This record gives sequence, structure tokens and C-alpha cells, in this order.
Amino acid sequence: MTTSLTMDRTSAAASPARVAIADDRAMLKAAADLTRDLVRPDPRIYWADLIVSALVGYGALAAAVVTPSAGWAILAGLVSMLALYRGMSMIHELTHVKHSALPGFRTGWNLLIGVPMMIPSFMYEGVHNLHHARTRYGTAEDPEYLPLALMKPWTLPVFVIVSLLAPIGLLIRFAILAPLSAVAPPLRTAVVARYSALSINPSFRRRMPTGEERTRWTLWEAATSVWAIALIAATVTGVLPLKAFVAFVLVGSGVALINQVRTLVAHLWENEGEVMTVTAQYLDSVNVPPPALLPALWAPIGLRYHALHHLLPGVPYHALGEAHRRLSAVLEPGSPYYKANYAGLPGLVGKLTIATLRPR
Repeated sequence: MTTSLTMDRTSAAASPARVAIADDRAMLKAAADLTRDLVRPDPRIYWADLIVSALVGYGALAAAVVTPSAGWAILAGLVSMLALYRGMSMIHELTHVKHSALPGFRTGWNLLIGVPMMIPSFMYEGVHNLHHARTRYGTAEDPEYLPLALMKPWTLPVFVIVSLLAPIGLLIRFAILAPLSAVAPPLRTAVVARYSALSINPSFRRRMPTGEERTRWTLWEAATSVWAIALIAATVTGVLPLKAFVAFVLVGSGVALINQVRTLVAHLWENEGEVMTVTAQYLDSVNVPPPALLPALWAPIGLRYHALHHLLPGVPYHALGEAHRRLSAVLEPGSPYYKANYAGLPGLVGKLTIATLRPR
């Protein structure tokens, strides 16, 4: 589902032509050569991370509902938000990992996280890979890119605040639009094209699924639709206390908010639609490596190494830290590799805000 505000790219003010960035062969070669042994995902890490995140997330959510103390309820809600955010972030791994290397993991993730939180894996699979396509990144065909640094300053707070409505939008998508579109072909076309992708580019349109993808899509969409309808029905009839439903929505909104803030600083958002080299894409992306500690919370599952991920999309999240250490140990101080490393969230938000304030 498109989670951004409806902003057209024409709202980006014109800026002087940027100098094209050539690929840095030394960095690209080092990245490939030094990480060949890191590409295999470890099933033990993936499954343990998923199960613990789900147990902590739902357990804390239940605690937030039953505790009589407002303070403890807020604390439990925050724990639930962070744990479920970590679990939901694993949808990113599903788009890159070879499923034969993690048997059953897609199914397990959908059952534990995707369906209950109403973001089944088809909402990202077939979408995120376009963001990594060599000739799509940063262009109008990239579902995960907007030139935010070139837009008006007001777009940044709106971009973040609108994410709070995500749980309501997902309930509408799966409890109402999904069943209605099953019997109304024109509506189905619109639902698939416009409301079936976790993207931030409002002009992005999905194609109709075919073959095996269609089978998976139908299965998980039906399961999520049943869950969403049951959630609403249980609340309306009083089977599920209103407090529990509100807590679920608030935690979902919190997850969407922190993810949108993380998205805000995942790139510099300075490209106006030109095809970019791999090095240019890397420099337009962001790493927040150690010693910073907080990124482990707001950019989990390897997302703190987002720029490195664009160099090495096939390296699993649990190996990105080692890949970063290896590259940092061998690349010269003048390498562009270090130019994508930043200290933390406040500086990145400030950098983007200042960029929007520059006269064009």
C-alpha cells in the first residue's frame, strides 16, 4: 500500500545540473571480493530473530492491554512497537534471500507477522527488487524513491505524519477492498495497481500477478482479509475489548511512524530522475555504523547499513556488520566508501531539512 502522501515529482524545484559520479572500481571490487563467503543466510539466526520478535511483540502488546497502570501500559506498548517493528522489517529480507536456503521461512513470517500485522509478503515482494534495479533507482519507475531533498520543506513533516494512518489504511485495504474487489473486476484492477505495494512513490503502479506469484498472493491476501474482518467484527460485537483494538492500532501506528522516519534518512533523496551509477546510488544512501547504538532500534535487521546493502544486496542482514568491518580495514581513507557513513539520526534529519530550505 502506498504509505506516502500524494506528492508529484513536479513539486521538486529545479536545481542546477549535477555532475555525474563515475563508479569507483576499487570500492566495487573490494566489496565483491571480500564478501564472497558471507552470502549464505543462517537459518538459525533468521528463525530465532523472527520467533523472539513475535513473542516479545505480542506479549508486550497483551501486557499493555491488561495492565491497570498507564505508565506500564505505555512502556509495554513501546516494547511491543520496537519488537514488532523488528519482526516486520524482516519483510525486507524476504525480497533478497533465496527461499531454498531458508525453507518455510516465508510461510513462517507471514503466519507470525505478515497476516496479523496486515502486511503479507506480497506487498513487498516484486516491489522492492525494482528499487535495486540498476536503471530504475532514483527514477520515476522506482517505487521507493522521491526527491525529498528537492521538495518543499513542508513535505517532510507531512511525509512522516501521514504514516500514522497506516493501520487504518491496511484495515480498509484488507477488510473492505479485498473482498469487494474479488467480485468487481474494475475495482480489482485498481486495488492491485494502487493499494498493493509498500511504496513511497505515489505514481507507482503494480502489474497483475501471474503464475506462482498469483497463487501466493491469493493465499495470503485471503488470509489477511479474513483476519482483518474478524478483528473488526470481534471489536464491534464486544468479543475483543475496545482497549485491545485501540492498543493494536496505536502500536501499528507507532511502527509505521518509526519506519517512516527511518525511511526519511535511508537516502539523501537528491536524485531528480537520472539513471545513476552504482557508486552514485551508494553515495545517495546511508550507513549509520557503530559506535552509534540507537540505530539498532530504529534501523534493525541490517537497515543501519543501507548504503552497504545497495552495494551488496545479496548479503544477509546478519553479515553486513562483518562486511563493513572488512571493507573499513582495507579501503584507503580517500575511498568514497566512508562518505556514506553518518553519525546518527538527528544529523541526518537536519541535513535533509537544510537541503529542502536551499534556494533553487
